[in-house]
Amino acid sequence: MPTATVNTSDSTPDFILTSFPGLEAYRHLLSIPFIIMYSFAIVGNIAIIYIIKLEETLHTPMYILLCILAVVDIGLCNTTTPKMLAILLNDARSISFQACFLQMFFIYFFSTLESSILAVMAYDRYIAICNPLRYSTILTTAAISKILLVLFLRCAILTGLIPIMASKLPYCSSTVVPQTYCDHMPVANLACTDITINSYYGLSVAFLIVGMDVIFISFTYIMIIRAVLKLASKQARIKAFSTCGSHVFIILYFYTSGLGSFLTYRFSKNAFNQLNIVSSVLYLILPPVLNPAVYGVRTKEIRDGFIKHLRRNNHWSRKR
Repeated sequence: MPTATVNTSDSTPDFILTSFPGLEAYRHLLSIPFIIMYSFAIVGNIAIIYIIKLEETLHTPMYILLCILAVVDIGLCNTTTPKMLAILLNDARSISFQACFLQMFFIYFFSTLESSILAVMAYDRYIAICNPLRYSTILTTAAISKILLVLFLRCAILTGLIPIMASKLPYCSSTVVPQTYCDHMPVANLACTDITINSYYGLSVAFLIVGMDVIFISFTYIMIIRAVLKLASKQARIKAFSTCGSHVFIILYFYTSGLGSFLTYRFSKNAFNQLNIVSSVLYLILPPVLNPAVYGVRTKEIRDGFIKHLRRNNHWSRKR
């Protein structure tokens, strides 16, 4: 039985990303839904940013956070989807050593930053519902900026160590990554050494960022529900719950899909089968698709702003 050999050459090896196992013959057909989702994510999030930027009435903490979320979503889907489409359309599976770990960093940075922003948005809803009279004094532009800076640094520093640690591992002759992007554990598993520290550190980062965000969001919404149920008017209760509806839907999908992807990888007998690869891919591409769809459709102010600017553009085009 041949044994794996460590790559001892001076040049770092290129990695080979795989497509969906067993479905290689249908890779062109598989690319169609991903092209549609990618296009919708880019256009939808740019539209959200455009409307919030132009509408002065939307220059409030809630919509500023939504605008930042849209920017993060664009970054997240651009980190993985173009390379995945290149694999499906042109069979361009090779990725350089440096590009692989750079992609790894941005995947974890943007996904954890999205979790952090969802936590801040939950806090925004808590203040708006439970302490509305002090909303403008608590959530000032300066306060939001400081919170986002701390979260930005937290995500950058903690996730930045993941690709740095993985890049220092000695890699065997096999460089085939059983995934459509450079995920941490699929890449680290190619190393010819013990990766226990890498695995535990990845779990620690997941708990310190995503786990803490989930705890904070859960506690925040418990407080919101308690406050809403104390309202005397039924209409006031319905209105309060409706303002949180979009955010709750996004939170539930983001964390349940992330948990599903994590569990299928950790506890599946075959960690890299079709189901696990598809679930991990959808975890990264669907939130950027759903966020503009849910917030754009359910948020009246954004919907009205979009319709207003659409009518204005039609008016100018008729004049010409």
